[in-house]
Amino acid sequence: MSMQNVGRPTRPESPASDADAPFASLTGGRGLLQDEPLIFELGGWTKTGVDLPAADADASDLGDLVRAEPIGLPGLSEPEAVRHYVRLSQKNHAIDLALYPLGSCTMKHNPRLNEKMARLAGFADLHPLQPASTTQGALQLMDRLAHWLKTLTGMPAVALPPKAGAHGELCGLLTIKAAHEAAGHGERRRVLVPTSAHGTNPATAAFVGYSVQEIAQTEDGRVDLADLAAKLAPDVAAIMVTNPNTCGLFERDIVEISRLTHAAGAYFYCDGANFNAIVGRVRPGDLGVDAMHINLHKTFSTPHGGGGPGAGPVVLSAALAPFAPAPWVTHGSDGLTLTEEAVGEAAQAFGRLSAFHGQMGMFVRAYAYMRSHGADGLRQVAEDAVLNANYIKAKLADVMSPAFPDGPCMHEALFDDAWLDGTGVTTLDFAKAMIDEGFHPMTMYFPLVVHGAMLIEPTETESKRELDRFCDALRALANAAKAGDTERFKAAPRLAPLKRLDETLAARKPRLTWRPEPIPVAPAPLAAE
Repeated sequence: MSMQNVGRPTRPESPASDADAPFASLTGGRGLLQDEPLIFELGGWTKTGVDLPAADADASDLGDLVRAEPIGLPGLSEPEAVRHYVRLSQKNHAIDLALYPLGSCTMKHNPRLNEKMARLAGFADLHPLQPASTTQGALQLMDRLAHWLKTLTGMPAVALPPKAGAHGELCGLLTIKAAHEAAGHGERRRVLVPTSAHGTNPATAAFVGYSVQEIAQTEDGRVDLADLAAKLAPDVAAIMVTNPNTCGLFERDIVEISRLTHAAGAYFYCDGANFNAIVGRVRPGDLGVDAMHINLHKTFSTPHGGGGPGAGPVVLSAALAPFAPAPWVTHGSDGLTLTEEAVGEAAQAFGRLSAFHGQMGMFVRAYAYMRSHGADGLRQVAEDAVLNANYIKAKLADVMSPAFPDGPCMHEALFDDAWLDGTGVTTLDFAKAMIDEGFHPMTMYFPLVVHGAMLIEPTETESKRELDRFCDALRALANAAKAGDTERFKAAPRLAPLKRLDETLAARKPRLTWRPEPIPVAPAPLAAE
């Protein structure tokens, strides 16, 4: 039986014996993986791993704000605290453990060089309110990062403050809105979005105050030009198109999409979430794009997930550049500074998106990635991302059904659930079984235009060996499903700490707050007669 790095079988060569069946240990642990309760459930409420000196003053000036009860934090020694978080980390999947196939999320390796650079004192110890004269190095890095982003996209301006992809969408649409209002076209209140768009696209448009109308998709997974042309009208402010799109395909008619949009007086917003598939090979500015956000975590390897931090700079065309939000880096007689006031060249800026300048740590990491790769290396990023996705598509095409089998894909391979017909296994079941094989599931049921979608993005950082290991696991599961081993899937995952969850109940009745169990009070002993 072949074993993968986390010690779980991926390619069973013979039926498992009863001896191989999972069993419940006496402690709740599984081998070397220890059971771990919530930190609040651990004992030791009266101890701490840190000795704090007594306060120099009393709290008499706080009035009724003085705490009347204990704060309720658990007390742990230093070894207990360290062990708790190490045990929790062993329950999570991570990019440092195995391939992370989430499509349209680009969960790829974060080079340690980037982390080393971000921890340099000159970057890590900055304060956003320092005088510009003391932050020249940081401002120069931001200026160079902006230069690279403009060069790679063929766009003349960039706004660095947005903190994530959706925040970048907000920046782009607010810029478009400001441009229309400045031109006296405030009546443009409609945004066109393809049916396969990221869900944040229509949500952002609605948040800005636009109404949203869908653009149909063709049978081969691309924007329907006829439907787009029919819906473009004097009230359309912009279109929002992802390219490469969420089906993992390049929009072949992108130049015509741009021409039709501009002819109607609207702006072309491109969702740049999948820029890693074309970086160094295609410049969106050459395609007629007016605004595009770039997820630094997706294309340029900064950390991703866990709620942040993130960075989603927005590149802008010459028509939109005057309306970009403050601040931006400018060159002056005294060196670099930040233009923050709506005067001079910033007179038409629509305002601010964040209190300060963006995510400095993410800027450093992304710039380190760019400099370590160079122009030729970034071009190879796109080539390898596309090569890896097409390798997976080709390797699994005989056991799974590609949603768009004709022609190559871009950076992600999309399968539908047609190959599961008659097996009694669903996309969700298959994804849960992947957990038992040590892999995080791919994106499920998205894009919505593909039934039972399974969207796989291997990224450019995976080797052929890792891709083969992943494909072997999926091939083994596919064969098991077709062989009628439905129990393997309906009960999966068996090896995860919490097994198979009732996701409907968890969504409808989540337990968001831990409360201590009441301590039972022992009855008083009976008095002796």
